Amino acid sequence: MLGLLIADKDAEARNQMANLLIEAGYDIMVTNSAAQAIHGVLNKTTQILLLGRELNEFTSAELVPLLKKCNRNLMIILVADDTPLPLMRKVRKEGIFYHALRPVEPEGREEIKQAVKCAIECLAKTPLGQKPIECKKSGFLSKYLHLPVPEVRRKKFSVNHKERSL
Repeated sequence: MLGLLIADKDAEARNQMANLLIEAGYDIMVTNSAAQAIHGVLNKTTQILLLGRELNEFTSAELVPLLKKCNRNLMIILVADDTPLPLMRKVRKEGIFYHALRPVEPEGREEIKQAVKCAIECLAKTPLGQKPIECKKSGFLSKYLHLPVPEVRRKKFSVNHKERSL
């Protein structure tokens, strides 16, 4: 059975996401404890983790590397609104599956459901003991997925009738 865990210190956010995913037909577990989240990952009862910005006294930037060392196939969906850019860069580098804003409107709730669905599909395609494969980034999620920024193409422009490149 697939283990889906919501770990966040904010009780209201945990309840909101739990209700959303239960309505979508998922069996979920919730916690406000970093120790319980790590325990679930170590025991392989958690394959998908919806992680808030903070859990106990730990930030997501501190937890993500530890969780990924416990289970490199763990799909982490970071759900946070006000994450500073340096922190986002760090957690993306560590291998989060997806970053979503807290769902407020129907589009946000649909985004969370689609991110979980996509994570499940990627897990199904990943052979045991191997690093998760790169999932197809198309369809509904394509506008939400944080794809690598393409390299900037340098344009030539004319200033004072001389060609210069950026």
